[in-house]
Amino acid sequence: MDHSDLGKLDQNLKFLVGSSFFVFLGIVLSKLLTYFYRIIIARNFGPEIYGLFSLALIIFLWSISLSSFGIYEGIVRFVSFYRGKKDWSKINYLFRLAIFILFCFSIIFGLALYYFSDILANSLFHNLSLILFLKPLSFVIPLYVLSYAFLAVIQAFEKAKAYSFISDVLRSFFQVGSLFILILIFGTKSGLIIISYIIGILIIFFSSYFYCKNKIQVVFNKGNINKKIKAKIRGDLFSYSWPLIFSSTLLILFTSIDSVFVGYFRDAFDVGIYNAAIPIAMLLTFFPFLFIRLFYPMINREFSRKNFGMIKELSKQVEKWIFMIGLPLSMIMILFPGEIITLLFGADYILAESVLKILAIGTFFYSMSLIPYNLLLMNGKSKIILLNIIIVSVLNIILNILLIPKYGLEGAAFSTTFSFVVLTLMYFIQIKSYASFVPLRRKMINSVISMSIPALIIIYIRQFLPTDSFSIFIQCSFLVLSYLFLTIITRVFDKNDKSILISIKKKMNL
Repeated sequence: MDHSDLGKLDQNLKFLVGSSFFVFLGIVLSKLLTYFYRIIIARNFGPEIYGLFSLALIIFLWSISLSSFGIYEGIVRFVSFYRGKKDWSKINYLFRLAIFILFCFSIIFGLALYYFSDILANSLFHNLSLILFLKPLSFVIPLYVLSYAFLAVIQAFEKAKAYSFISDVLRSFFQVGSLFILILIFGTKSGLIIISYIIGILIIFFSSYFYCKNKIQVVFNKGNINKKIKAKIRGDLFSYSWPLIFSSTLLILFTSIDSVFVGYFRDAFDVGIYNAAIPIAMLLTFFPFLFIRLFYPMINREFSRKNFGMIKELSKQVEKWIFMIGLPLSMIMILFPGEIITLLFGADYILAESVLKILAIGTFFYSMSLIPYNLLLMNGKSKIILLNIIIVSVLNIILNILLIPKYGLEGAAFSTTFSFVVLTLMYFIQIKSYASFVPLRRKMINSVISMSIPALIIIYIRQFLPTDSFSIFIQCSFLVLSYLFLTIITRVFDKNDKSILISIKKKMNL
């Protein structure tokens, strides 16, 4: 890369981190509210109701994924691409086409979920109470689907702050607030959970629509393009999106199939226990998604300009950040799973302790797969992604069938973790083939060494220490601070990191 490209890389990284800092605040608040929402349900309604709610959400999200027809990713990719070329008429036609398709399919799948909810509840999960969760959710599938079409446009225009506020903060705030108020007024009736969840969907729908209508008016303006160009846009969108119908559905299936099989082989109570570990482990995807929201539109813009060197450097740098941040968080979950679960969900969910240990490893690998996954999307390899997810989904299903009857919740966790590792390795091998580079830096090995030393010290000395909250806090602090100190000693940080840290320092007036 020449001097001007290096300057542009620095500018892009600063924009990524600067925007992500605001997004960080939004997602921190969102995660806190989301976990508080789950904790309110888990502590006030018990593991069985919490398990039924978790199963209902899984089925609801499968319906959403099928309804979306893979269009969300198509909107982000092609709107970003056309925006780089300033083809506003193409953006407008693509948007209107996407909205029409999404509306039609969401109505179909909403009706399907309503009519098949009895069969799902009775025949598959053997619990008729599940119907009370599924049928109300079926009515809001169109609103949910259209909401994320508007949010995809907001993401494609790199409005990260608006995207974060609408999708993260507003929905979570109203879900938690409404559930809290409803419990105070009506008590702990299970129907209140679904009412509060639907309130959040209504909020996100109206907020995303009015933001697009007022701030991104170009997508609503009719452009003049001929039939040949329209046909090409339709062809490009469908060719890119149709594999993602299955891949996004299979991805949700892949990440939730363990809960479904736990519900089938065990009961809703065990699903509730298992779903105490899942959201904690998924915290490891928190920081990656901060960057991915801007990273994907950014690399698509550079791809439209054939700036492949920029894409390579951005990918390696962001992957290194994801690795460095995820490493200490996953280690804390592995070392102190029982304490974390008890603190958040209560002692009734302590049976998920070993599950969290296993899932922390798998989710860390999954977080590392997000950069190569987005690079494959950028290269238009949606069919390859579909094949990958089919392979690992089948693998996950087979492992669940074999392991859950014998090993219970731990068997389900191992199945998912092993499948995550396989998927991540496949993505890295494929992106090496299609993009001729691997988004990894050698200095990441130094991060592993920097984490291993304090982790081994804690494993040894913890047998001599009490298990109270203060002791756990001291151990976690020692782990993180030692890790940061050793990363400096081993020179993990490069000139790009230093430039970003200086930029953050200036923003915070330190």
